[in-house]
Amino acid sequence: MQYVNLGKTGLKVSRLCLGCMSYGTSQWRPWVLDEEPSRAFIKQALELGINFFDTADMYSNGVSEEVVGRALRDFARRDQVIITTKVYNRMGAGPNDRGLSRKHILDAIHASLRRLGTDYVDIYMIHRWDYETPIEETLETLNDLVRAGKVRYLGASSMWAWQFAKALYLADARGWSRFVVMQNHYNLIYREEEREMIPLCRAEGIALTPWSPLARGFLAGNRTRDKKGETTRANNDPYAYELYYRDEDFTIAERVVELAKKRGVKPTQIALAWHLNKPEITAPIIGATKPHHLPEAVAALDIRLSDEERQYLEEPYVPHPVLGHA
Repeated sequence: MQYVNLGKTGLKVSRLCLGCMSYGTSQWRPWVLDEEPSRAFIKQALELGINFFDTADMYSNGVSEEVVGRALRDFARRDQVIITTKVYNRMGAGPNDRGLSRKHILDAIHASLRRLGTDYVDIYMIHRWDYETPIEETLETLNDLVRAGKVRYLGASSMWAWQFAKALYLADARGWSRFVVMQNHYNLIYREEEREMIPLCRAEGIALTPWSPLARGFLAGNRTRDKKGETTRANNDPYAYELYYRDEDFTIAERVVELAKKRGVKPTQIALAWHLNKPEITAPIIGATKPHHLPEAVAALDIRLSDEERQYLEEPYVPHPVLGHA
C-alpha cells in the first residue's frame, strides 16, 4: 500500500479509500451487504494496508456507521485508522432532521459518534451544500466541533466551485478551520470537475478523494444500453441511470475494456489507474462486495498508463450536464 498526505495536512492516508455505502443492511438497498459479510471486506481492507474508511450517517439510515464502527473496533486500533463520515441528508421526519444548521450538525455528530462507537471522527464532511442555511452558520459550527476535539479535519462533497471558494474564503477570514478535502464526482465518463473544481483544489492544496471512480460499476464494462448488468446493483440502481448510460459513456467503457485486454488486467483496474496516475488525486473511494475487488484495486496502484493510453481513454468524452450536486 502507498500512503500520502491528505492535501496540505500532515495526515497520512492510504491511496485507496474504502467506501462503506455497501455495508449496512439490505433492507435499505438490495445491493447492500448485511453486517456479517460486510465485516469480511473491512478486515480484508485493513490486511491490505488500507487505513482510510468513508461512510455517512444516511447510509443504511445509520446502520453503516454501526457496522463500520464495530468492525474497526474489532480489527484495528482506533489511532491507526482514518474514519470519515458525513452530515446533511435527512435522518428523520422532523423539519430539523436534515441540512447544515447548527442544530442539525450538533445532533448529527453526536448520533454519528454514538453509532461509530468513538469519541471523534478524523474527517467530518458536509455531504452537499445547504441552500437554506447561511454558510457562516455551518462553518462556525464545524469549527466548534474541531475545537471541541470531536472532529479533527473538515471536508466537503459535491458542490459548485464558487460555493467551495466562498467557504474557503470565509473560513480564512474568520479564523475558522477550513475544508482540507473535496469528495467530488469524477471518473472517465464524468469529467466536468476538470473545469473549475479540480483547478481550485489544486491551487488551494485541497485533497481530492473522488466518489464513484468506477461510475457505480459502469466502467467494469458489464452494463448494457437497455440498463441491464451482471450484478444486483447494476439492476437496482436508478441513480446510475440518471448519471450515466449515454452513448458516449458506452464508447469510453468499451475503450477501457479494450485497453484492459491489451494490458492483461481488469477494466476496473484501468479505470482506477487513470485516477491514480493523476497527481492531484489523493485517494479514489472504492467499493468492494466481492473477494477479488480489493486485491485488484490495490494492484491497480502499480499500473502506469502512457500518455497515448490516457489520450485514447479520454478522447471520446463530450461535455455532460452537471451531475451529482443534488
